[in-house]
Amino acid sequence: MSQDQTTPVDSFSPKGSHAPALSASLSGSQLDRPPGGGWPSIKAVEKFIWQEHLPIEGHRSLMKMNKPDGFYCPSCAWPNGDKPKGANFCENGAKALAWEATRERVSDELFANNTLSELREWSDHHLEKEGRLTRPLRYNAQTDRYEITSWEAAYAEIGQRLKRYEDPNQVEFYTSGRTSNEAAFLFSLFGRMYGTNNFPDCSNMCHETTSRALPESIGIGKATVNLEDFKQADAIFIFGQNSGTNSPRMMGDLHEARGRGAEVVSFNPLRERALVSFADPQSPKDMLSGKGVEISSQYHQLRIGGDLAAVQAMCKYVIEADDALRERNPHAVGYLDHDFIAQHTHGFDAFAEHCRKLEWQDLVAMSGLSRESLEQAGQTYLEAERVICCWGMGITQHARGGDTIQQIINLLLLRGNIGKPGAGACPIRGHSNVQGDRTVGIENLPNDAMLDAFDRVFDIKCPRENGHDVAECCEAILRGEVRAFIGMGGNFFRAIPDQKRVVEKVHDLDMTVHVATKLNRSHLHPGKHGWVLPTIGHSERDLQAGADGKGAEQVSSAEDGMCNVAPSRGVMAPADPSLHSEIAITCQLAKATLPPHPTVDWDWLQADYARIRDRIEEVFPQIFPDYNARLAQGGFHIRIAPRERIWHTDSGRANFLFPEGLGTDEEGLDKVTHETLNMDSTFLLITMRGHDQFNTTVYSNDDRYRDVYGTRMVVMISPQDLETLGLSEGQRVTLETVSEDGVERSMAGFKLKEYDIPTGCLAAYYPETNDLIPLDHRDARSNTPASKSVPVRLRLMDTEEVNASEGVLASS
Repeated sequence: MSQDQTTPVDSFSPKGSHAPALSASLSGSQLDRPPGGGWPSIKAVEKFIWQEHLPIEGHRSLMKMNKPDGFYCPSCAWPNGDKPKGANFCENGAKALAWEATRERVSDELFANNTLSELREWSDHHLEKEGRLTRPLRYNAQTDRYEITSWEAAYAEIGQRLKRYEDPNQVEFYTSGRTSNEAAFLFSLFGRMYGTNNFPDCSNMCHETTSRALPESIGIGKATVNLEDFKQADAIFIFGQNSGTNSPRMMGDLHEARGRGAEVVSFNPLRERALVSFADPQSPKDMLSGKGVEISSQYHQLRIGGDLAAVQAMCKYVIEADDALRERNPHAVGYLDHDFIAQHTHGFDAFAEHCRKLEWQDLVAMSGLSRESLEQAGQTYLEAERVICCWGMGITQHARGGDTIQQIINLLLLRGNIGKPGAGACPIRGHSNVQGDRTVGIENLPNDAMLDAFDRVFDIKCPRENGHDVAECCEAILRGEVRAFIGMGGNFFRAIPDQKRVVEKVHDLDMTVHVATKLNRSHLHPGKHGWVLPTIGHSERDLQAGADGKGAEQVSSAEDGMCNVAPSRGVMAPADPSLHSEIAITCQLAKATLPPHPTVDWDWLQADYARIRDRIEEVFPQIFPDYNARLAQGGFHIRIAPRERIWHTDSGRANFLFPEGLGTDEEGLDKVTHETLNMDSTFLLITMRGHDQFNTTVYSNDDRYRDVYGTRMVVMISPQDLETLGLSEGQRVTLETVSEDGVERSMAGFKLKEYDIPTGCLAAYYPETNDLIPLDHRDARSNTPASKSVPVRLRLMDTEEVNASEGVLASS
């Protein structure tokens, strides 16, 4: 069907396909639960603002968050819109600001009174609750303590150690998504001038699957939609994304879509409260009624890893509907957009034949959904003229995540839903600038064109050998091949899979350097020599020498998940006047490490961030034309070729791609059903965030959206499985990983919690569960850890084991 044609849906629709799937599958008690958002969100914002002692400055700063004259949120990467007005923040963005802008400071006494071995007994929450780091720290291996040092000494000593390594590839340059475009660009320049492409990045642990699989299909690894498309979409499909916790501002756009009658179809093993119903805190009607809006018109609780089969089932349904219509009427326009397919795609015939041969019983078994549910979702897609498909880490963190993403693209291509208003692909990035970091050069697999541009602009010779991503960095550490690790933000050694195995080897490194705002667990595992360098936060003013040398507040920039580049200006005073920015730290480390270069003046670049943007524009002229001028106007949208139906693929078209086989992440596992379940059965475990959490930062031990309070050591299990296994809610269990690598992985002390989740599936919080994830359990294209489908077994703890684990449970 072309963009301007419509064809009525005829009798091919399955019987009962218009039944309200959401309500039909919910019990009365679940329908009566309060919606997400609403007054509890307002209360949570106020709680965190007051507990961090920011009653005035906190509220004032929140009104500048995500505004052209303010700063970008340190939390998720959801876009701000063209002209955001009023309050443009969400509950979790407010928590992130309060956590960063806290009045608490790490005291000198903390390290005087505690060794790092003792601090490792503290919980993640309590470590960060100590407050902001304000002075550079140097590790003393003799006393196992951090000691205060000067900036000058830190830079000189780190630079001297980096100069000693004969092989630059023994050094890892890690970046977090909190890093600005300008800082990330200079960090990549530093690393390449040093001689390596080792740029493990936080994207490698979350959305790297999108970045590697999507270009094979459409020529770019980014979203093809913007917020205006959400206002025009007839249907929005959400795969593996808990928007209410992980990107709460998205809920406002879903709320608006449902208000105008658009369909929202959610696929998620867990029934998440905000995706069921949501009260928009900015809606007077919702706040007065307390009822909110039903968000998901359909909610399909598939089995873990069942998305691949579910999407292929929808593709099969739509293709066979078109076949049936054209068989009855050869002159019918059809349900597929045949003109689009002929002009803009490659490989349709093979994909269509693949779908026709798929057996419904296999699709049902693999997805965990009934045929009626799968057909219902397919019918909704077929009836909608403009469709957006969204996905999160519930798709990317699977062993077959890349295959699933390509099936989502196939679904969109069938009816021309890329390159027209109100339609397209929407990968939902988790961190504020994780996408921008990659755009400006943080890439361990660089192409020659980018390296040639760096060479030309800076008169250098970049290394051409591919570097390490996160998984490869960890493997190199395990093999003893890494000498030094430099982390620009983040909490690397807490976020990785197999963290216990890797961390045991970190202490053998010659050097670790962490740039951070607050203390975290990674800092407690230094190499033989270690430094923690404190930096300013997003919300804080950044004063540098300026173009005239008289001092000027600087503007940085970031790219959101829909390819909008926006300025960021801190509005609060730094936590301490002596703090250095990430850009200043990068420049001074590079200056202390590298020999003088005639075309790279690090002090000159640090003095005025506009100069850095000029260099970014020179390296990436097609992406950042007139960078400074457009940023001064409030920002701009990066040109995305598929929006114009231009495809930078090998075929020159959008590609229909599909795997030969159909299955899930763990095809070899026994099918766990209600009838066969026993204590020797293998479950699939989802590791996930709590609502009071952002990445590895734990704001509190509560998760009110899932009715969990005071602890994070819970494992969610279906009531049917509890009954079948003869277990009770509240009992303590050990989780044991099922793997064939000979490594024993287990974690004890989890409390069973009854939850609405399919049988054979479990859910628990990370990073507490990261030790259960094998390093080699990952997506083949991207090396992204398959953290959303970990095969485990349950073992009931006896009284002696429970008593022995009480100390661990208390600290959690």
